[in-house]
Amino acid sequence: MRILITGATGFIGRHLVERLARTDHELSCLVRDAGRAEDLTRFGVSLVRGDVTDRESVLEAVRPCDWVINLANLYSMWEPDKRVYTTVNVGGTRNVMECSLESGVSKVVHVSTAGIYGNPSDRPFTEESEIGPTRFSEYARTKFLADFIAWDLHEKRGLPLVVIYPGAVLGPGDTKPTGRYIEDLIRGRMPVTVFKDSVMTYVHVKDVAEAIVRAAEKEDNVGEKYLVGKHRLSFAELNEMISEVSGAPLPKVNLPDKVTALTAALLTRLSEITKRPPPWGMSADQAGMAEAGFEFDGRKAEKDLGISYTPIRVAIQETVESKPRSDRELGDEETCR
Repeated sequence: MRILITGATGFIGRHLVERLARTDHELSCLVRDAGRAEDLTRFGVSLVRGDVTDRESVLEAVRPCDWVINLANLYSMWEPDKRVYTTVNVGGTRNVMECSLESGVSKVVHVSTAGIYGNPSDRPFTEESEIGPTRFSEYARTKFLADFIAWDLHEKRGLPLVVIYPGAVLGPGDTKPTGRYIEDLIRGRMPVTVFKDSVMTYVHVKDVAEAIVRAAEKEDNVGEKYLVGKHRLSFAELNEMISEVSGAPLPKVNLPDKVTALTAALLTRLSEITKRPPPWGMSADQAGMAEAGFEFDGRKAEKDLGISYTPIRVAIQETVESKPRSDRELGDEETCR
């Protein structure tokens, strides 16, 4: 099959391309900046210049393809202009889905997030659980709207859709909020720990890539949803594991939840004035997501797709080892995006 991948330069996208390169599929990637994506060509992919927010470029890229795998999105917990979330996550998804319909592709695998479920009454929740009433970040809110668009096109116009809902993704190469949190912790840049009792469901990035490939290749699964993740850990348990693997001591102070939420709100307000991201990534959206957490049951993906979940300790080990020791000791700063 000829597959178009959007978001191939992202954290999950790069692992997906590497996994798909071991198949016989013909791969093309929609990229905004060919220079940034040049390293993907070593996997034999074709680069197609375009942007999910530019419908014509999407349509041109989709037309020759049999399948589309859509990972393109803005995963961030703070932006100086919140409108960009809607532009990319909602408008971009609509463009990919509608162009896929127009081009007659036989399958679309859309990568969403478990965060769109909010905090359902079921604990742990499953694919069939009733979605909670609240999204805890602008990222989750716009991904939820994108999800609605995709499923609406499936139900009303026959879009051949499968959706993957990863949990909190860990692994080497993560420069987004979760990866930066680990980096800050092992470099001693976190002055306190927060939300120690909040629980999230974690998954290795390679398991997400594997689930995407198997969902694409599986026959007769159009219309299916797959929550991908297994390991439910509190922040206290995650922090302890990061400390054990890296040898870095944990901060001695845990900030109470209410104080953390208030601090995040104040830092976010300050960022709205300075147009610089909140320190330690402590935005109101980041705090809202972390405090709410999410606990889900990812056994359907195990059963239906045949994946085996990697221990989260392995993901943390690989994340720590992927950073040169000198960098970890120097504590160099990273940009927000």
